[in-house]
Amino acid sequence: MKNIAVFVSGGGTNLQAIIDGIKSGKITNGKISLVLSSKDDVYALTRAKDNNIPIEIIRRKEYPDQDEFSQKILEKMKLYSIDLIILAGFLSVLSEDFIKLYENKILNVHPALIPAFCGKGFYGLKVHEKVLERGVKLSGATVHFVNEITDGGPIILQKAIEVKNGDTPESLQGRIMTECEQIILAKAVNLFCNDMLDVKNNIVYIKNPEEL
Repeated sequence: MKNIAVFVSGGGTNLQAIIDGIKSGKITNGKISLVLSSKDDVYALTRAKDNNIPIEIIRRKEYPDQDEFSQKILEKMKLYSIDLIILAGFLSVLSEDFIKLYENKILNVHPALIPAFCGKGFYGLKVHEKVLERGVKLSGATVHFVNEITDGGPIILQKAIEVKNGDTPESLQGRIMTECEQIILAKAVNLFCNDMLDVKNNIVYIKNPEEL
């Protein structure tokens, strides 16, 4: 059984998708052992409490630099024997040393089809604004491992949807979240928890992909 930590900074919709995936059996061999937040009073913490999941709050502003902040998080990862970290809207940046310690053990969901509309400055509604400005016909989401390059880690899964006439950044964001992000995130977590992912030369290979 893999111990999962979900890092949050907001409402926790992707956290809920993982909770629901475990309850429904879409995610097996894994449990959420910790929800870690960089902020107080975010709704993600209510979701955790409602599901009896342990909570830790580590406020970035209380630490003078990124390394000390990451070191404090590392202490919690060891305390809860965490095997997999999921960044679910977590807004604070982790140190390179921390990321290297958890190489290919940190998942992130990006609300676009990497390598398009990604990298520094592409987050939240800004991604969907740029998609609509460019006039592309397909967008979607990508689940990838995290490395020291923003949105540069190995890609695990992607899912695309049509960009509709009349879409706004908000409407596109909502559809991508429910029709793409939450679906492929649950699948990626299940693949990890069941040791079905192999990374070679920055490429993810899925063992037994017919089981997807």
